[in-house]
Amino acid sequence: MKKFMAVYTGSATPEERAAFQADTATMQKGAAAWGQWMRDHASAIVDTGGPLGKTKQVDSSGLTDISNQMSAYTIVEAASHEDAARMFENHPHFAIFLGKSVEIMECLPIPGA
Repeated sequence: MKKFMAVYTGSATPEERAAFQADTATMQKGAAAWGQWMRDHASAIVDTGGPLGKTKQVDSSGLTDISNQMSAYTIVEAASHEDAARMFENHPHFAIFLGKSVEIMECLPIPGA
């Protein structure tokens, strides 16, 4: 089995998030659907991951605070990239919550290791 990192992305503004979070019925529906997704894929989940915080970028110019659309991650195992991606079809992150998408990439071995 191969490992894949799923990165949840979003672009909601703070105001959109606050309004959405005030809708407790939708929040509960989303939390229940996410929990069901986790149970449905428990055998494939290597690392449940979690939310991502503020971003700092380091380059040859130094340290900078930046923003991006990454909001959370999960690591799963699957036989193929296609199989891993299919796990996230209609995921609550974007089907119920304000998330934009889930990007899935293979975790490749370190060359020469």
